[in-house]
Amino acid sequence: MSKIKEYTNGEVTIVWEAEKCIHSAKCVNGLPSVFNPDARPWITPEDASSEDIVAQVKVCPSGALKYYWNDGRKEDEATNDELTKVEVLPKGPLMVHGELEVTLPDGTIKRMNKISAFCRCGASQNKPLCDGSHSKVDFED
Repeated sequence: MSKIKEYTNGEVTIVWEAEKCIHSAKCVNGLPSVFNPDARPWITPEDASSEDIVAQVKVCPSGALKYYWNDGRKEDEATNDELTKVEVLPKGPLMVHGELEVTLPDGTIKRMNKISAFCRCGASQNKPLCDGSHSKVDFED
């Protein structure tokens, strides 16, 4: 079962899906006032502007971080005619940008959207998704 948590500042809500996180630390390095893995809770959206939060969440490479505006406004939503893109990260995961469905070995279907990081090194404990293990096993392309 996927662990999903939400954190809000009243205007925008950050959604974190732990299972997708590849621990790239882009959020921690990019906006440390909000993302601090040593604190509990580790996400404190009241410590930055909503615009800064949205900008930081948008650069999450795995799609583990998402956001929504509490007033229901929509922006940056993918349309069905957008091209799905695949990017091979050097010494890292296969990044898939776009909407897709993944059928797991047990038949479970997972809907993935925006950005998904798939394991290329074989060491992930969260296959088919990347969990950052490539850095521990010194994965080379």
